[in-house]
Amino acid sequence: VQLVESGGGLAQPGGSLRLSCAVSMEITHIYAMRWYRQVPGKERELVATSLYNGRTSYLDSTKGRFKVSRDNAKNTVDLQIDSLKPEDTAVYYCNAFGGPDSNFLFWGQGTQVTVSA
Repeated sequence: VQLVESGGGLAQPGGSLRLSCAVSMEITHIYAMRWYRQVPGKERELVATSLYNGRTSYLDSTKGRFKVSRDNAKNTVDLQIDSLKPEDTAVYYCNAFGGPDSNFLFWGQGTQVTVSA
């Protein structure tokens, strides 16, 4: 299974970016599609989750600014980031997770997001 992220880049504070994750298999029944981010020297943190049943969840600090959307027809999962802040600067990773009782876990290579004036 391959996951390929795109859409990262340099943006100004207050701006927006839309990240996309293309998956090489059908994602309809994948338990969770998740977005993580990581900055150097820190652990990777979960920022958004899209469950197979349509439910979504977000890191508290991103609520209201991040929106995850799953397109089962295109096998993509997007992360819309609005009102960008410098602290959103990180490498963003897409993750496919089969659930608590599954060994199904795959990662993308990441896409860099830099927020700076």
